[in-house]
Amino acid sequence: MPEPPLGESRLTDLDDRVKVAGIRLDALTEAQVVDEVMTAIERGRGGHVVTPNVDICRAVSRNPSLRALVDGADLAVADGMPLVWTARLLGSPLPARVTGADLIWSLSGAAAARGLPIYLVGGRPGVADAARDALVARHPALVVAGVDAPPYGFDTCPEAVARVRARLVAARPSLVFVGLGFPRQDRLITTLRDDLPGAWFVGCGSAIAFAAGSVRRAPAWMGDHGLEWLFRLVSEPKRLARRYLVDDLPFALRLLATSLLRHRAEDPRRRDAMRAAR
Repeated sequence: MPEPPLGESRLTDLDDRVKVAGIRLDALTEAQVVDEVMTAIERGRGGHVVTPNVDICRAVSRNPSLRALVDGADLAVADGMPLVWTARLLGSPLPARVTGADLIWSLSGAAAARGLPIYLVGGRPGVADAARDALVARHPALVVAGVDAPPYGFDTCPEAVARVRARLVAARPSLVFVGLGFPRQDRLITTLRDDLPGAWFVGCGSAIAFAAGSVRRAPAWMGDHGLEWLFRLVSEPKRLARRYLVDDLPFALRLLATSLLRHRAEDPRRRDAMRAAR
């Protein structure tokens, strides 16, 4: 990622983040993320939001370069209740789950209120256009500076990336939602940030498809109880069965079990320390 201007640091200090599953997360609510991003834009400073979930944590645990990608973001928030539960067990609670699918709406609303243009990158042909229409329908003052649905694999072709860059730079948005999936979206963001140093980029996964209505999102109660993965599995079993059942679910269960055992082991130590302090 580009270095901050001289005399400034990244938006958050890595040491202030909560470490969960080998990555560091900011203890922020959705409203606080929106406030941080809007304040930074008003000050002329851009940034990068990453929203790790269990699948991202699993990938990061096996690849140091992916961990560096998450650590390099200006804001990293937990998109997954297992991460919130784990942080709670470890004694460093996160205030809430913050998803890209929610941020696309709340950040767009804040941008509309301030007259800040946004830009959408990702989705199949027509999906980003439908997402644009849905966002404007909810926030009529919203300015969508452009939408782009580059073909799958474009990010491996320098000429195709250059075309995406040229369109983005010409539009000059303040807020860019990139929905290509991790790590593709976040790698692309790191290559584009120098061209728009005052813009904020959000790696938002399926948020553009959710906003468009082309992919159904789980009811809020399922997300709040850590069951959104089950809803998506039932909706897209062929595409998601291996990811959720073979890869992510065992990883999440091991993560929670390890954290629970650590929590139970540390409880007696806390009690002994409290008695000794009396």
